[in-house]
Amino acid sequence: MATKSTLAFEPGWQYDPAPESTDHVSLRDSYGLFIDGEFTPAASGKTFETINPATQTPIASVAQAGSEDVDRAVAAARKAYDTVWSKMKPAERGKYVFRIARAIAERAREFAVVESMDGGKPIRESRDIDIPLASAHFFYYAGWADKLNYAFPGASPKSLGVAGQVIPWNFPLLMAAWKLAPALAAGNTVVLKPAETTPLTALKLAELIADVGLPPGVVNIVTGEGDTGAALVRHPDLDKFAFTGSTAVGRDIMRTLAGTGTPYTLELGGKAANIVLEDAALDQAVEGIVNGIFFNQGHVCCAGSRLLVSEAVAEPLLERLRARIDTLIEGDPLDKNTDIGAINSEAQLARINEYIDIGRAEGADIWQGGSDAPQSGYYCRPTLITGVAQSNRVVQEEIFGPVLTVQTFRTFDEAREKANNTPYGLSGGVWTDKGSRIFKMTGALRAGVVWANTFNKFDPTSPFGGYKESGMGREGGLHGLGAYLDLGMGAGA
Repeated sequence: MATKSTLAFEPGWQYDPAPESTDHVSLRDSYGLFIDGEFTPAASGKTFETINPATQTPIASVAQAGSEDVDRAVAAARKAYDTVWSKMKPAERGKYVFRIARAIAERAREFAVVESMDGGKPIRESRDIDIPLASAHFFYYAGWADKLNYAFPGASPKSLGVAGQVIPWNFPLLMAAWKLAPALAAGNTVVLKPAETTPLTALKLAELIADVGLPPGVVNIVTGEGDTGAALVRHPDLDKFAFTGSTAVGRDIMRTLAGTGTPYTLELGGKAANIVLEDAALDQAVEGIVNGIFFNQGHVCCAGSRLLVSEAVAEPLLERLRARIDTLIEGDPLDKNTDIGAINSEAQLARINEYIDIGRAEGADIWQGGSDAPQSGYYCRPTLITGVAQSNRVVQEEIFGPVLTVQTFRTFDEAREKANNTPYGLSGGVWTDKGSRIFKMTGALRAGVVWANTFNKFDPTSPFGGYKESGMGREGGLHGLGAYLDLGMGAGA
């Protein structure tokens, strides 16, 4: 008897609600700025509300830092660096970083729920990916704190001083870990500004930092909007600046820091090509495509937002892909059944819908699948855009949502040229059954990170970063540690 050669996806299944409890979560009604080891109100007294994007209801009131508050935070970081942190033995600094790692792991359940409430991402992702990875980064860099000479043989590594850091809203706690862990292990003190739409896990991290006894002023957290970040970038007493966010803001930071001598790293946007060659295992590729673009609602700088598929297998692949998308459940981020949560903010949802309209106006075909979205909250159904050309805006510009453009190719060189024909160069993916073709394609892609027969895999030991308008510098691994050190070469090196 003949058997089906493809997986049979069954859309329309009904699942009983499986909500994650919030009883164990402790959130204040209002949060101040975390400066010199204490929560303090903003000098202006101004606050803003952080909103649950799934319900459109306020969660907490948060202090709005101004330039005076940034001055206080930098001064606290400088004092802590000069009097405590730079004088502490590296092994002792490592113990503090290790305590942070362990405390995050111990409070992982609470952090995961707060991350999903504040950012809209499914609890399965917060619980199984974001929070464990954040803890892992602190664990990893804690081990390097007293081994810097071994990490960089032939160099004479020294801490830089005070680091200013600005992080985005798509992975709030994980991005804080990417920034804080190497900076602290290298012996620097920090002023961190989280995104205004997702400040809560950074503020919960501040509570944790106080609980583990980190000396006051070593980590300072100032909350606010773009003006707060701009005041931090412009501050004259920074020895290092690190930013993750949009390319447009990255350009402004480069202009601000040009000629100041302040070193900086920028991890910016992306428009990754996910390439499926004709010999790929299609069912495996479908899962990778779904993970590559719909993970975290597409709010991922390295998302596989451009599908390039061999013309020879395009029809069966798209048939399976649509069938798989129709099984995705969009809904309450705190429900363990949910595959696609809420868009982070009303403004971001408007941006995504604007790009979908642009694609339609450019003559593309728009298809949306998955379950029906909730009536309240900020939601966007998973979207495929087909019939597009390389010049279309939806192909060239970062959308940062659950929107996948689809193009076909006939030859290896055509796939390579289309993949590289973008202003960005952050990541990419290739699906093939042959190892030789993996090496050939990954070597041909102008991207900082390329996955083969998988997507969105991260590890604290591996560097991450891009080329062109995707930024400069690397985070993660020894590359990320070196960005927070003065690697003056020793005698005879």
